[in-house]
Amino acid sequence: MTPSIAHNIASVRAQIQAACQAAGRAPDSVQLLAVSKTWGADAVRQAHAAGQTAFGENYIQEAVDKIAALHDLPLQWHCIGPIQSNKTRLVAEHFDWVHSVDRLKIAQRLSEQRPAHLPPLQVCIQVNVDGGETKSGVSPQDLPVLAQSVAALPRLQLRGLMTIPDPTETPAQMRAVHARARALFEALRLQGLPLDTLSMGMSADMDAAIAEGSTMVRVGTAIFGQR
Repeated sequence: MTPSIAHNIASVRAQIQAACQAAGRAPDSVQLLAVSKTWGADAVRQAHAAGQTAFGENYIQEAVDKIAALHDLPLQWHCIGPIQSNKTRLVAEHFDWVHSVDRLKIAQRLSEQRPAHLPPLQVCIQVNVDGGETKSGVSPQDLPVLAQSVAALPRLQLRGLMTIPDPTETPAQMRAVHARARALFEALRLQGLPLDTLSMGMSADMDAAIAEGSTMVRVGTAIFGQR
């Protein structure tokens, strides 16, 4: 019998708890973001019935349709995929969080297009922490200027950083990559930015990310199954 979504969520939460314990951290210091891209509204309903309320989506139009279908549930929606200029209005109007801001133009459009009746859009800046050439994300050297600029925009609240590092050969190498992200995060806090969110770690590198200070892990396959 295939394990249920509820069973999978319980397993992932147990893994988070064990990783927090190993790192000497409180279990509630790490939030689980269930990545529901390509999964239908019914799967999200099952996850919500198991106590999950925060969901991450990569594909904006697909997500907007899903958000509409699930408007009766008190869910929190996170945009974690690349954002093109022609999609910023949809993101600004429908999402609660955005993890993938990597240039000022996108942040400015989100700020201008966020409806006044909604709370400020919660924002993480995506950092290309390991220098992958094909990946989105601002470079570490350009991060401080971008962070200060985004923090100054109205209708947005800068919460922290997001990373998607490439896989490494060993857990120690992955921890080192996550440690670099944590150092960038702490440097911004020292500059006076009140950041509280480090969105890093997925199914394969969750333990390493939590050991290095992640506050939010993004997990899809381990919850919903193979796409």
